[in-house]
Amino acid sequence: MGQALWRLPPRQQQELQEELADRLADRGGGRQEPERDGGPHRRAPQHCYGPDIYHLLRTRKGGKEQHGFIDLEMLPPELGITILSYLNATDLCLAGCVWQDLGNDEYLWQGLCKSTWGHCSIYNRRLPAGFSYRRLYLQLDEGCLTFNANPQEGISYFMSKGILVDHPKELAKFIFYTRRLNWKMLRIYLDERRDVLDELVTLHNFSNQFLPNALRDFFRHIHAPEERGEYLETLITKFSHRFCTCNPGLVRDLGLSPDAVYVLCYSLILLSIDLTSPHVKNKMSKREFIRNTRRAAHNVSDDFVGHLYDNIYLIGHVAA
Repeated sequence: MGQALWRLPPRQQQELQEELADRLADRGGGRQEPERDGGPHRRAPQHCYGPDIYHLLRTRKGGKEQHGFIDLEMLPPELGITILSYLNATDLCLAGCVWQDLGNDEYLWQGLCKSTWGHCSIYNRRLPAGFSYRRLYLQLDEGCLTFNANPQEGISYFMSKGILVDHPKELAKFIFYTRRLNWKMLRIYLDERRDVLDELVTLHNFSNQFLPNALRDFFRHIHAPEERGEYLETLITKFSHRFCTCNPGLVRDLGLSPDAVYVLCYSLILLSIDLTSPHVKNKMSKREFIRNTRRAAHNVSDDFVGHLYDNIYLIGHVAA
């Protein structure tokens, strides 16, 4: 997306240059002055700080370099930074080789850090003299690569650089607001740090969400294990309590409880496997699902269980 903003096809680039030049000419006063032969012509902008953009674009349009890139240093700094803000870190490093002042701008690297890692403990502290967001980005990237190889060493790296503090809530926020951590390694880490897992669950807001959709959102952040075991039971138990906490009205109206939600979650997982697995030839019908679920969750209505079946049938697996 970023490259598309300044690496345009020649024809489209020329059209944008002409449009920008016309607008700049209109802003120069919007009045037309007669030429010597009586014909009208537009006035060029009179109040211009820095390079004359109108003259620059008009010259490039008719010059030999009309198929090249616009030199960002010839544009106002605000416009150059806006253009570079659409680049990822790799492209921004390459742009810094050409435009050093713009490519190393702290504003751009701060935006990259906070858009990739939404929460870090260092964001909330007073930054020391000589602090660089570009260096911070490289450290965060290095830490994630280390975490994806060894979770404990990755977290230790973040703490050694002062990026994170060893507090369950801070670690949970860091995990919740980034997608750079390998889900398998994250599962291993959360299985060992149940205090971080507890804080991570509380960050989810399931208010006014349908149960299967809330379960999908939960497993999107905390991936379900590939086999049934104690860790999966722990996840579903924590999800059930959190779902009931976020939906007190639904719990009251439908007569749900954490135990009932726990049973429904297991039923949804089994139904997801049954309907999506190519190895299951005889798929479970809606009537069978209602009958089997009602045996375990007596207070749940047939209509509600039927809606659960329809959601899985139409949308798919809850833990995909």
